[in-house]
Amino acid sequence: MTNGNDKQWLRELTAAMVASYRERGGINIMGDRHLPAQRDIVRLLEDLQALVFPGYHGQVVPPDADLDLLVGSQLETLARELRAVVGQTLRFCWNSGCQCSDLWDLGGRKAPDEDTFTAAARQVTTRYLEQLPVIRALLDTDVQAAFEGDPAATNTEEIILCYPGITAILVHRLAHPLYRLGIPLLPRIMSEWAHHRSGVDIHPGASIGPYFFIDHGTGVVIGETTEIGEHVKLYQGVTLGALSFPRNPDGTLVKGGKRHPTLGDGVTIYAGATILGGETVIGDGAVIGGGMWITESVPAGARVLNSR
Repeated sequence: MTNGNDKQWLRELTAAMVASYRERGGINIMGDRHLPAQRDIVRLLEDLQALVFPGYHGQVVPPDADLDLLVGSQLETLARELRAVVGQTLRFCWNSGCQCSDLWDLGGRKAPDEDTFTAAARQVTTRYLEQLPVIRALLDTDVQAAFEGDPAATNTEEIILCYPGITAILVHRLAHPLYRLGIPLLPRIMSEWAHHRSGVDIHPGASIGPYFFIDHGTGVVIGETTEIGEHVKLYQGVTLGALSFPRNPDGTLVKGGKRHPTLGDGVTIYAGATILGGETVIGDGAVIGGGMWITESVPAGARVLNSR
């Protein structure tokens, strides 16, 4: 403590911390840069999971429940909360100088007014929630792929409740449409929540076809511009990543572009394999052995195995 004076020490430390906030930023509740709380986004994600897998997530559904009334109430609450979070995020995006969405007419350099943000948030929420039935259908194929692909699976209930790969895929199926709608931050926060829970890191931008199965899951990394076909199976520790990044003349990284590989239909990649590069294509039905390092395309039906 400074000179043994606790109160003086506390005042000095407080002043130093507040000064660092004002000078360096890093606080999300100051003025027009206000972001929704992370806990609010996680709660939305939990509510979405309860809608796509009712009874497995969220409250138990009584056998005599009026599903029309129950689901209607859940959707109404979710829509209201999602509109608020999306609106906050779009305001933050605009005020941070990030033109992340074309959902409103910017009117030249004029900042959108409150009604414009509200309308954009409503549009995003409507378009997103209308995709939930399709998301459920995709998830049904993923659960089926896990059941058919894992001899240890005894029933689909076990897969939904226990498999970390399914947790990661579930959240990705929910986050990816938000990413496609041009909403920043929310899908990344959702994906990182799943990463923490499952050990699987899937960027919400990755495009993944039906019947996708990640066995065991731990350590799998799937980059933003990855494209994955149907009936693809990955084992633990697989990386679908990028090669070294090109730089602009000022030394900053070149953003955008296809940086991650493409996997055709029916591809199997075993544990610890690394596949890198936006021009790398793994053809339909190919098998990549464990621990392989791949930076060039592999033809359809090929088996790339470690010869040692």
